Amino acid sequence: MVKKCFLLMATGLLTVLSTAAESFTNMEPLKLEVPEMTPELVATDLLSFEQMPLDELSTNTWAPDVSFFKTKTNPGVKPFKVMDDLTFVGIPLFAAGWAIKGDKAMFRVNNKDAKENTQLLTNFKTGIDDYTQYFGPAVTVGLKLAGVEGRSDWPRLLASAAMSYGIMAAFVNGIKYTAKEMRPDGSSANSWPSGHTATSFVGATLLHKEYGLTRSPWYSVAGYGVATATGVMRILNNRHWISDVMSGAGIGIMSTELGYALSDILFKGKGLLRNNLELDSENPSFFSIGMGLGLGSKGIDFTEEDLVDREKYENMYSDYDIEADVDDDENPNVKFRAATVVDAEGAYFFNKYIGAGGRLRVRAMSARSFGKYTELVSESSLAAWASAVGNLYGFSDEFYDAALQGGSPITASNGVVESDHLTEFTASVGLYFNLPLSKHFSLGSKLLIGRSFTQELDIDGHAEGNVKDIKYGIYVENGELDIDKSYLNFPTSTGQTYTDDWDYLTIGAESATSWGTGLSLTYRYKSNFSWKIYADYDYSKKKFNMKYDPYHYLKNGLTENAYDIVELLSEESPLMSPVFFKKEKVMNYVTLGMSFLVNF
Repeated sequence: MVKKCFLLMATGLLTVLSTAAESFTNMEPLKLEVPEMTPELVATDLLSFEQMPLDELSTNTWAPDVSFFKTKTNPGVKPFKVMDDLTFVGIPLFAAGWAIKGDKAMFRVNNKDAKENTQLLTNFKTGIDDYTQYFGPAVTVGLKLAGVEGRSDWPRLLASAAMSYGIMAAFVNGIKYTAKEMRPDGSSANSWPSGHTATSFVGATLLHKEYGLTRSPWYSVAGYGVATATGVMRILNNRHWISDVMSGAGIGIMSTELGYALSDILFKGKGLLRNNLELDSENPSFFSIGMGLGLGSKGIDFTEEDLVDREKYENMYSDYDIEADVDDDENPNVKFRAATVVDAEGAYFFNKYIGAGGRLRVRAMSARSFGKYTELVSESSLAAWASAVGNLYGFSDEFYDAALQGGSPITASNGVVESDHLTEFTASVGLYFNLPLSKHFSLGSKLLIGRSFTQELDIDGHAEGNVKDIKYGIYVENGELDIDKSYLNFPTSTGQTYTDDWDYLTIGAESATSWGTGLSLTYRYKSNFSWKIYADYDYSKKKFNMKYDPYHYLKNGLTENAYDIVELLSEESPLMSPVFFKKEKVMNYVTLGMSFLVNF
């Protein structure tokens, strides 16, 4: 039965295969049709090798750009409009410097042989600012030589730079030799405005226009950051007032904008390689660098109440009233000029109105007057010596003649200002607020809390002369001093010489909590660049310390016996050891300034 079923299935399969074979024998052969192709030249939108941006080329095809006189214009680059590219921010900077240039120091330095108020010398000196003023053009030319395309080709760049520096030089030199402002070191009458600062800000603005606006805003940050540092160094070097630096910065920016405006008129669209970057976001997040003028607390009044060991000096201050109401030139307290303020600030905004961020601020207050604290570090130290031991001899004319004509251990003395700035470093964080007024303008505010640290003001004393000895004999009989048998000779020289350098006066402060707020007006002149003018208020309560050591030289200028007798008998003996003051003072600061912002 099974065998019969198998035979039936096999017979059916053969029938199906036979039918399929007959259908294949009747099929037509396949035919392949080839379409006709005609060669034809067509235009494409591909850039040529020379027109491709550097970052799109492979490293094997890189080449430096040394075609200084060859004009090149990239397609699609729109000509710049003159008024669209002018910010006019240099004008308020220059005007601010002009407005405050009357705040000059009453104190001159670096002249040993001049008047008494010029006896303090400064050892702070750096030559870095002589080189940093050229940072902007050096980076711009370096990038250009490396083949990194900026805003302009070589002919247009060189023409823009030449006109910018020419305009700056005309402004600076024309004003310098007309205003004839004396430098703070008294070296020459050509202080205002600062040429180094103006040169540095021309270079920074060149770098900003060529690469900051067209490639990355961080080129602008680097350029303006170094330019700001150059201006600060000119102040620290005692070569310029803050008014000179602010006006110089304004001239530098203004001159470069005028130079590029002339190039836009002369060259039009010729020689342009890149347009400015465009940022679509309206978010006000930013990073900024700025410089301003610090007003507010301008003096530290150390009084008898602030003496650490007040009882020790009670008798001495009965004659010398440290709290006396006298003129500034006689006032024993330290007065300061308006401060130089430099900021680095940034904030991330969650929306158009509120954000969080922080600020690093450096505030340098230079001394305008040191009051009576400096009078003993000049040639008047001879009189100080007389005062120190005069009462030993009853302040007789004979003693004064002996003291001032060979009796004093001092033959030369002066002060060395290691730092005439009380410098405060503050790091703060907090909330930032923004209120848009239009497409380009907005109001801002902030609430900050931080910590401030102070670098001390430091004056070193220098004295040299002949070591003196004082011969004396004290006779006591029955427990009582026999004045007739006791004697005290005038100071005599031992034949030895000495030199003494010491900390004559130092003023510093402990770290303290700082609170800050402020108002600002921001002008967003490009999609990712802004300028801001601001008025900030900062509050802190600081504990100041002062060390005053006017008679340190006596330790080296007298023999041990002579020192002991002076310390024992002189009414000035409390000053033979360092005098320490401590004072708690509320510091209220107002800062008026301008910042350059990069929006992101």
